[in-house]
Parts: sequence; structure tokens; C-alpha cells
Amino acid sequence: MTLKTITREFEGFLEDRKSRFLAHLVPLELFDQRLEELRKEHKKAAHIVTAHRRLLEDDRIEESGKDDGEPAGTSGMPTLRVLQGAELINCAVLIVRYFGGTKLGGGGLARAYSGAAQDAINNAELVVFQKILTQKVKAGFADSSEVERKIEMLGLTVIARDYTEDGVTLTVEGPEDALSQL
Repeated sequence: MTLKTITREFEGFLEDRKSRFLAHLVPLELFDQRLEELRKEHKKAAHIVTAHRRLLEDDRIEESGKDDGEPAGTSGMPTLRVLQGAELINCAVLIVRYFGGTKLGGGGLARAYSGAAQDAINNAELVVFQKILTQKVKAGFADSSEVERKIEMLGLTVIARDYTEDGVTLTVEGPEDALSQL
């Protein structure tokens, strides 16, 4: 299973019997901010349904789907299943619904919400997810320039240098697979 993620927001849309579903696929760190903005921007919207997936430190996946007043299980969970099917991680979908006057029923709601989420994913530029870790590396003064060259060659970032009487301790950040080569 190759997990994927996004680096910026993407949008999707679906209309069913005059109900409009506006989907926003966002990186997880933007979730709270975008939810607040969408609530202010779409005051007349009937619902804002959300779903998210996040990789925890211990490699477990935290995920949720919230119906925001829609009948239980008709919106948040179908939206979450779309994220799962696309193998997306560390992102969220927020779907704004404007009611069109005709009830869609449980199956209709599930299809509409999952369809809007899928449209946002289809419009997205997906990238392979890489777990970013930090690691401390110790080197003597004589070896420090060679270690720094290797860090740069692997595309890693030095986020701190702590000098001691024996040498330097570097705090390095980067993808897990590159750190393992250090």
C-alpha cells in the first residue's frame, strides 16, 4: 500500500436534484482554519460534512467522518471511505451542501457526498506520502564536513547544530528512507 497526500487545497463539485455539494480537499494542517472560513463564507449552507485521515507517530491511522446533521452514516462515513480508497493520508475533505428542495434519501446522500469527494480527489495533484522524521547525528570536528556533505546529498535538512568539545551533534530532518541511509 503506497499512501498518498496533497500539498495544497483542491476543489470538487457535484449537483443532484438542485442540491449542490462543494468539496474542499485540504492538507490536514489547514483543516480547522478552512472549516471556520467555510462556515463564515457559506452561512446559508445546510451542512458542512467532514472526513479526515492522519498518520500517528506510532504508524496507526486516526480517521473520522462527521455527518454535521445529515442522517447518521449517510455522509461522513461515505466521504471517509473515498479517502481510504484513494489511500490518502494527512488530509481532510470538507463538503458544503446547499439543499435543493428535494430529499435525496440515504443512498442518494451517500452517492452525492462520496461523488463530490471523488471529484476533488480527481482534480488533485497527489504525491507519494513520505514520513518526515528527525534524527541526531554526532560527528567529530574532522568528520563534520563530510557528514554535512552526505546530509546535503541525501536531501536532508539540518535543523540544529550543537557544538561540544568533542565535535558537533546535528539534528537532521527528512524522509524516513533517506534518514536510514545516514
